[in-house]
Amino acid sequence: MSDQTAPFRADVVGSLLRPTAIKNAREKGDRDLRRIEDAAIKHAVEEQCQCGLKVVTDGEFRRAWWHFDFFEGLEGVEGIDAEQGIQFSGVQTKSRNVRVTGKLGFGAHPMLEDFKYLASISGGAMPKMTIPSPSVLHFRGGRNVVSRDAYPNIDDFFDDLARVYKEAVQAFYDAGCRYLQLDDTVWAYLCSDEQRAQVVARGEDPDALARTYARVINQALENKPEDLVIGMHVCRGNFRSTWISEGGYEPVAERLFGSVNIDAFFLEYDSDRAGDFAPLRFIKPGHQKVVLGLVTTKTGELEDPKTIKARIREAARYVSLEQLCLSTQCGFASTEEGNAISEAEQQAKLKLVVDIARDVWGE
Repeated sequence: MSDQTAPFRADVVGSLLRPTAIKNAREKGDRDLRRIEDAAIKHAVEEQCQCGLKVVTDGEFRRAWWHFDFFEGLEGVEGIDAEQGIQFSGVQTKSRNVRVTGKLGFGAHPMLEDFKYLASISGGAMPKMTIPSPSVLHFRGGRNVVSRDAYPNIDDFFDDLARVYKEAVQAFYDAGCRYLQLDDTVWAYLCSDEQRAQVVARGEDPDALARTYARVINQALENKPEDLVIGMHVCRGNFRSTWISEGGYEPVAERLFGSVNIDAFFLEYDSDRAGDFAPLRFIKPGHQKVVLGLVTTKTGELEDPKTIKARIREAARYVSLEQLCLSTQCGFASTEEGNAISEAEQQAKLKLVVDIARDVWGE
């Protein structure tokens, strides 16, 4: 794998701390918000490049949430004020959710223009687009957030969901995207006894859902262009430096790594909540890559490079070092509130990833 090919030895998950200028403009309803966002994104791209990264994102600066903004841009989906927020460890998000009210469609999604702007200012770096995985639209609310009028048969919903994502993949490709990341908390939730129990309590089978989600993702990626790299980031929750689920990847590893046709898995490995590296034995030899999220975004304290390098060597017992890369465990601001970390600490974390990757792989 060349250092010019996605995924990169030193990669980036996606979201960055929202600059004060964006927060202030959004709070005031500033009519110049788009221009302010543009300037902030350009600066963020420059800072990522200064760290030595060969891949850049727009920091998700135009979004309030990592997932809801994308879903609300789909036809047949609307945002709603939920009864309560999403419960993290000791803290809860704002009360927000989405529901499917009609037949799904991709249409003229506004984030296509967001990507085009990123691509126009990325210089020599590769612009990466991040969107939520299709499974995320269903998992949190289950059948209750999918209109029974529009989809009396839930299988028809999943077929449409796969079709819409296939259209999304092609649309981003046509816009110039060659590196697309699906952010997917669901697979980590299906490793959590507590989350699985919640699925059972609402009358669904978590193992059946895993099979369905794998099928939907694979259908969405059927016949994808060969020069488009699709990554998947698996996360246990990231809100104000807290988390939702815990549990190693073993319960889903064989199905996720062995059957879902993803080019690169971004896996959270910054704490004991993620378990050990043994599930990586299911990663397919050769093409498929694993981007180890060994550097946390939840605290500003810098990791010891020796410790990170030792963990990379440990992971290499289960999957070839040539198939491994390094990143932070998650983004720095999955929602606009951001994690409890400063912009200077964020920059230092990204540079640490680059420096360690250069030492390990010499690229």
